[in-house]
Amino acid sequence: MFEPLDGGCLCGKDRVTAAPFDSGYCHCRMCQRSSGAPLQVSAEFPVDGFELTQGELKAYRSSPQAVRHFCPDCGSQITFRMADRPTYISVNLGSLDRPEAVTPRVHIWRESRISWFEVADRLPRY
Repeated sequence: MFEPLDGGCLCGKDRVTAAPFDSGYCHCRMCQRSSGAPLQVSAEFPVDGFELTQGELKAYRSSPQAVRHFCPDCGSQITFRMADRPTYISVNLGSLDRPEAVTPRVHIWRESRISWFEVADRLPRY
């Protein structure tokens, strides 16, 4: 079991805390577009172990299956979750106070990878 980690948005208005159980790189087009980066790195937290400790995040239904939450003031995307009966919430590693405390374990949605971007590791790729 991981220790609880704290994090928040760029302006500091919104704060979260939770203990992750997994993490990885997502190369899907929605993560690319929502982050403005070639991929998004996140940690997964059990829904019942995640807490918004300060502020209020705004929800955006990015697809029929998914909801993304972000700070309404600075725009930082903090979480991703499944829309219907989620069991986990993904938190962007970059929003954590100590992102180095969680090491990604996998790459997903590789078929959407931007051809000029590659992460030099030996993690499983799906």
